[in-house]
Amino acid sequence: MSKLEVPITEIENFIYCLEVVPDADATETTEVLTILEDMALQQKITSIYKPCDTIEGLEESLNYLLYDDHNFKDYEIIYLVLPGEANNILINGYYYSIEEIAELFEGKMDGKVIHFANKKVLDLTDDESQYFLDVTGARAISGYGVPSQHMTSAFTLDRLFFSLFYEDDDIKEVVQRLFYKQHKLSQLLDFRLYY
Repeated sequence: MSKLEVPITEIENFIYCLEVVPDADATETTEVLTILEDMALQQKITSIYKPCDTIEGLEESLNYLLYDDHNFKDYEIIYLVLPGEANNILINGYYYSIEEIAELFEGKMDGKVIHFANKKVLDLTDDESQYFLDVTGARAISGYGVPSQHMTSAFTLDRLFFSLFYEDDDIKEVVQRLFYKQHKLSQLLDFRLYY
C-alpha cells in the first residue's frame, strides 16, 4: 500500500467536525477522530470534533461553535460525517432532508466550506445546491456521489482535500489538484463540489 503524500501546512487552521454516532456519551474513539488527531500531529491542521446522536445534539453542537467558540472565524471547513441516503441524513432513526439541514444552518455558515464524508450521497440539483448555499451563506458544499460503509473517504480524499485547501483556498484550484493527485479515487467515490 503506497503512503499518501500530504503537504504539511505552516498556518494553524481549524476544521469543525460533527459526526453522528450511536451514543454521543460513549468514550469510543471513532476512525474519523483518529484521522483528525493524526492530521493535527502530522500537518498542524487543528480540528474540533463533536459527536452527536440526535438532531438536537447536532443543533446544540452548531450553536456552541457559533456562540461560545471565539475562534469561529478561523474555521473554514465544516466537516459533516453523517450517514443517510441521497439528500437525507439519518440521525437516531429519523431522516432529515438537505433542506432541513440548510435551515438548521440558516445564515450561520458565511464563507465556510461544508464538506460531507462519503457516509451518504450528495447529489444536488442546481436549484437544491443554490438553495443550500443561499440559506446557509456557505461558500461551497462538497461530498461524494458514491456512499460506502466499507471505504471511508476520511483516510484519503478528505484528508488530502483539507490539506490542499489550507495551501490554497481557491476552491476550484483545490479540486483540480485533488483530481490530479488522486484521480482514480476521486472518480471512484465521485467527488462533487457545488459553489
